[in-house]
Amino acid sequence: MSKTPIFDFVKKYSKSNSLRAHMPGHKGKTVLGVEKLDITEIRGADVLYSACGIIKQSEENAAKLFGTCKTLYSTEGSSLAIRAMLLLSKKYAVSLGAKPKIAAARNVHKAFVTSAGILDLDVDFIYPHNNLNIITSGISKNDFLNYLEHCEEKPTALYVTSPDYLGNITDIKGLASVCKENGILLLVDNAHGAYLNFLDNNLHPITLGADLCCDSAHKTLPVLTGGAYLHISKKAAKFIKENAEDAMALFASTSPSYLILQSLDVANEYLKNYNKKLTAFVTELDKVKTKLLEFGYTLIGDESLKITVFAKDYGYLGTELAEILIKKGIEPEFYDKDYLCLMLTPSNSKRDFDKILRVFKAIKKLPAKNEKAPRIEEPQRSCSIHDAMFKDFEILAVSKCEGRIFADGAVSCPPAIPVIISGEVITKNSIALMKYYGIKKCKVIK
Repeated sequence: MSKTPIFDFVKKYSKSNSLRAHMPGHKGKTVLGVEKLDITEIRGADVLYSACGIIKQSEENAAKLFGTCKTLYSTEGSSLAIRAMLLLSKKYAVSLGAKPKIAAARNVHKAFVTSAGILDLDVDFIYPHNNLNIITSGISKNDFLNYLEHCEEKPTALYVTSPDYLGNITDIKGLASVCKENGILLLVDNAHGAYLNFLDNNLHPITLGADLCCDSAHKTLPVLTGGAYLHISKKAAKFIKENAEDAMALFASTSPSYLILQSLDVANEYLKNYNKKLTAFVTELDKVKTKLLEFGYTLIGDESLKITVFAKDYGYLGTELAEILIKKGIEPEFYDKDYLCLMLTPSNSKRDFDKILRVFKAIKKLPAKNEKAPRIEEPQRSCSIHDAMFKDFEILAVSKCEGRIFADGAVSCPPAIPVIISGEVITKNSIALMKYYGIKKCKVIK
């Protein structure tokens, strides 16, 4: 059996002299340099989500790497896998004769909200007791236990984001134990944590007990942008295992990128020996973090591949630090008023570390800024996400929206976490949050 079946097939085809009387329209003629490897679902290329050939072989290779019952590829990022996870949870509830309901930590990606709206899912958002701000509003095991104690009806599934966008890792193992005791599915948006499977201390959500999990391979592994996984645990319900492909197919393009599929395929071989390289890299990155602490920077988060600086403690806004770094040739992953986040992987070099330290060391420390982001408060819900998304709306200045019902559109982007959720009543707190994150207008139901 081929170790890289998709790549091998496409490479062989690219070297043939076949007349390309099929999509795509460039016919293999080179402009970017990759066109010969860019094909469609021709004979022998298999069919994504009805795989029985080279794609199935490659996905089985990935499943072995991640220790899953089944791993499916996405060429449309984790957003596709998120939609599939929510659809599966809804269909699973219906199959049991239960009401579909999702409990979710509040720091969800907007793909969760739009998917819940499209699927008309009932969502209970859980707000953590120690919430700092909207981006770090993940939940603990105790937060979930408290929710279960007071909710009127038990949810079909719990949905959490871990790691979050600043590098905070949720107690997946603890949440998984509560979910198992209560017959609740655990769904994890692990978009930023595909690499967690390859640490000495494996922290991948599937290993820690999640039923379903999505990884954006392209964020932390050497994979082209758009490459992602939907992982299904060996312990997941039979219904989930049998219907995963159909759930992905419902939302997916019928023209997947074979460039991205090849990238995912080749990554399987690369990742077989990834642990040693990753371990060595994390050790060196930890030294960089230690140096930054010595310089006087405040770092947050416990994720291995992120450097997240709380900029205000050093006397700057995150946006101001970002501007300095960009002028010096360092492009950050994310920044807002509070934080500056760098995402690094073993594809970075020691020279990159040296440059990061040199630039940060040269920045003069100023008196700390005391302005704090508004704490998110649990708002009143007026209607479902679905109803709000599909009602007629008007666009108003944020300052004129108090008391109105939010339709959709306002997000802090990046990292695309909704400041307010469709169907919620806009309050003074909502307005303060939107203004803080630079949102000047929003859509409200007419």
